[in-house]
Amino acid sequence: MTVRVAVAGASGYAGGELLRLLVAHPEVEIGALTAGGNAGSLLGQHHPNLLPLAERELVETTADQLRGHDVVFLALPHGHSAAIAAELGEQTVVIDCGADHRLDDPADWERWYGGEHPGTWPYGVPELPGARERLRGSNRVAVAGCFPTVSSLALVPAVASGLVDPEVVVTAVTGTSGAGRALKPHLLSAEVMGSASVYGVGGAHRHTPEMIQNLSAAAGQPVKVNFTPVLAPMARGILATCSAPLRKGTDAAAARKVYLDAYDGEPFVHVLPEGTWPQTSATLGANTVHLQVAVDADAGRMIVVGAEDNLTKGTAGGAVQCMNLAAGLPETTGLPTAGIAP
Repeated sequence: MTVRVAVAGASGYAGGELLRLLVAHPEVEIGALTAGGNAGSLLGQHHPNLLPLAERELVETTADQLRGHDVVFLALPHGHSAAIAAELGEQTVVIDCGADHRLDDPADWERWYGGEHPGTWPYGVPELPGARERLRGSNRVAVAGCFPTVSSLALVPAVASGLVDPEVVVTAVTGTSGAGRALKPHLLSAEVMGSASVYGVGGAHRHTPEMIQNLSAAAGQPVKVNFTPVLAPMARGILATCSAPLRKGTDAAAARKVYLDAYDGEPFVHVLPEGTWPQTSATLGANTVHLQVAVDADAGRMIVVGAEDNLTKGTAGGAVQCMNLAAGLPETTGLPTAGIAP
C-alpha cells in the first residue's frame, strides 16, 4: 500500500527529520510540505541534506493545503496544532509532534501551557503498557516529548513492577536541537561550546507533567518526579540518568531481569549487555533507546541510564512508528535501528 503524507512545519528540525525518514520509507508518497514564515522558499534552503526534496517549494500551513492526504504530520509550535487538526476530517490520520494533545488532565494543560485544553489523543510511545493497542488504527496520535520518551521507557518497568518507591529523579543531558530552530541567544555557538548549563530547574520544565502522567499510569499510583534538564554542547541526543529508592530485597540481577523481560522482543528498546553504558552517539539517527540498569546498594537506589536521539526516537522516528501502526503497516517499516558513527 502507498500512504500519501503531508508535513506541516517542514522547515524546522522536527519537520526535516520527519522528511529524512519518510524519503526512505518504502510505503510513503510525500505530498504537501508547509511552513509558516518560510513559505515560498525551497526546502533545500533549510535542509540541504534532503537532496531528493531540495527543489520542493514550501507552501502556507493551511487546512486546504493539508486535506486529501492519508496522513498529516504536524511539526508545529505548541498551541498551533489543535486548530489545524480540527479542520481535517476523520478520514485523515493526524499525527501531532507538538504538545497540544499529550496531557490527560485539562488542569495540567492550563498550568503548563495556558489556554483551553484542546483534548487528549492516543499517546505516541508504543512500548508503554497498552499504548500499542490504542495506536493501532487510530486517526489521531499525540507524539510524546523527547525527554518523556527516554525517561518513561527507562523507568516504567521499575515503577510498574514495584521495584522502587514512586519517587524518581531524572537528570537528562540534551543537545541544542531540542529547543527548535528559532534563533535564541543562549543557543548560539559562542554560548554553548565548551559549556554545560541547567534550565527548567525545580519542576519548571513542561515535560515534567508528561513524565508524571506516564509513570503514574504504569505504577497504578501517583509518582513524584524531580526533573533537571542539562544543555550540553552537542546538536542532538539525550542521555537521561534516572534513579529511585530501591525496595528491600532487590539485587542487581533481579532488577536487570525485570528490564530484560519488559523489553523482550521490542525492536527499538535495547537493554545493553552488562558493563556497557548508553551513549548518545550510538543512537544518532536511529529510532532506538539504549538502556542500562544498576543498583547502588549503599545508597539504596536503582539507577537506569537511557540514551536516544531526541529528533529520531524522541520525535520524528516515534511519529513514523506511530504512523505505521495507525496505517496498518508493519511497525518497523522505514525506521533505522543502526546509528551513525563516528
